[in-house]
Amino acid sequence: MITRLVGAAIRAFLVILLIATPSLILPGTTTDVSQIVTLVALFGAGLTFFEYASSYPGLVEFRDAPPFNRIRFGSLFATIILLSFMARGGIDPTPMTDAVAAVASAIGKAIDFPYSPVRLVVLMLPADASVEHVHMVRDSAGLSYLISLLTLLVFIVLQRVLSWPLRRGSFNVWINLPTFDPTAGGDVVERLERDARFNIALGFLLPFLTPAVIKSATSLFGAVSLDSPQTLIWTVAAWAFLPASLFMRGIAMGRIASLITEKRKLSSQDEGNAGLLPV
Repeated sequence: MITRLVGAAIRAFLVILLIATPSLILPGTTTDVSQIVTLVALFGAGLTFFEYASSYPGLVEFRDAPPFNRIRFGSLFATIILLSFMARGGIDPTPMTDAVAAVASAIGKAIDFPYSPVRLVVLMLPADASVEHVHMVRDSAGLSYLISLLTLLVFIVLQRVLSWPLRRGSFNVWINLPTFDPTAGGDVVERLERDARFNIALGFLLPFLTPAVIKSATSLFGAVSLDSPQTLIWTVAAWAFLPASLFMRGIAMGRIASLITEKRKLSSQDEGNAGLLPV
């Protein structure tokens, strides 16, 4: 119990640190922004604490199957920190911000080719956006997208190396997939494989669809400028993180489906061998 509470408290603190990072790095944060950030950070910390302090499942998937959520959190944290340093470089440049901006610029130029997700993000900006702002958005999107791709690569490698999710023993579907009901009807493996394909497809298409949808909605809601540094950071981070998270979820559910299939084959073989034993 004590270990679980301590772990939940540490995770809650990390969530607060994640949400507050842009405000801590960027200079000149207003009082209103600080109050909003504080409220959101406390809400996120409370949700995280009660989720991990409870012995019963809630909303967080793969809660007891590390390092799935740790990889996702680390990816988002790295994205937020690097984008915050980039945004700070436009206001109060330092050697650190200049180095991050130079790396991001090289990545943005390399990924900014026709029909790429980064090019679509740039195209959703208004026509009167300044060249400096366009380059900032392009570099931020390129850096975030590269981090998301590296996140997928790290998860796939660790899945193979650590034999995820069986490294810590058996996999509890009820705790790790609280929103998945095995008794809802139909074969569990077929449903898991269908959900896996859907999440992978959505994770692949979302970086392309989101800028197109926002661009098409400009006639109703106006053009998205992303002038505010905080808005730029969280928008670009969410644009890159959510598809990668869906992709990881699809890969994980496909892995679980394959494990269930292997377990069924072993059970069938054991039953067949038992039937051959002399009486």
